[in-house]
Amino acid sequence: MKKHGAIIGLGYSLPENIVHNSDLEKLVDTTDQWIRERTGIKRRRILEREKPSYDMGVKASKQALENAKISSKDIELIIVSTESPDYLTPSMACVIQDKIDAENAAAFDLNAACSGFVYALTVADQFIQTGMYNNILVVACEGLSKVVDWKDRNTCVLFGDGAGACILTPSDNAGIINYDLGADGKKRKAITIPLTHFNEEELFKRNNKREQVIYMQGREVFKFEVTAMTKSVKKLLAEENMSIDEIDWIIPHQANMRIITNSIKKLEFPIEKVVITLDEYGNTSSASIPIAMAEANENGKFKSGDNIVLVGFGGGLTWASTLIKWL
Repeated sequence: MKKHGAIIGLGYSLPENIVHNSDLEKLVDTTDQWIRERTGIKRRRILEREKPSYDMGVKASKQALENAKISSKDIELIIVSTESPDYLTPSMACVIQDKIDAENAAAFDLNAACSGFVYALTVADQFIQTGMYNNILVVACEGLSKVVDWKDRNTCVLFGDGAGACILTPSDNAGIINYDLGADGKKRKAITIPLTHFNEEELFKRNNKREQVIYMQGREVFKFEVTAMTKSVKKLLAEENMSIDEIDWIIPHQANMRIITNSIKKLEFPIEKVVITLDEYGNTSSASIPIAMAEANENGKFKSGDNIVLVGFGGGLTWASTLIKWL
């Protein structure tokens, strides 16, 4: 019988520093009302500039290990999803491996932008299905405040920092049941963060030709994400011969409340069964789904046997969804 990768432990970490919409009114031409109406965000957590992003990943990982009641020595593989690493090398996964003393684990990073956590879960599940590894730590860790232009009101109001982590182990009856991954590289220029190549086209888009900051075509991204989310979830359910009524919870990437509500309406799914943290934490890229999942689990929302859909979408442009049977 095929084994499924099942989640046995969850953790998350957020910076202590809370930035309210009213704080952003002092930086750019915006208002609390404007931000709330267009995004649904009230506040976000921002990491202190001098602190490395991997600190959040370390804290989330330790919490997940404690939640799973296993030792870091039992971890055989660490996969970290990030589009905002502290270093190109070493990978954030290697740094976390050292910091949590997971000396027996292989480690690597993965970047699928905001879809990254679901991509990473899918990769981890393949290792479990083949029997190569039994205990895998999957982390999503994002410090996007370090690549935000705080003078660009179109983007600086959206993003926050944070990390989420989970432990996967084999299960016969529950876990990751199916997934749908995709990408549309033709739309890649809709969201960009240059790193070592700075052409004039990219520099021209940015205020004062700033180099390593995020740029986003809001309308193009909005249309893509609503379509990608609904199509991916519908495809996933069709492959499992399931109806939307059989789903207990949906945990979407926390990008924008209008994207979530539009997509959920198209899916004809009750908004009360959608896990939402966007208002408190903003868009934490690939970390948003595991943060929302860990917090919901902490609050006792999930019960054994629940069917849960995770769905991410973002830069690349990419999308990813997965169906999980909760342990």
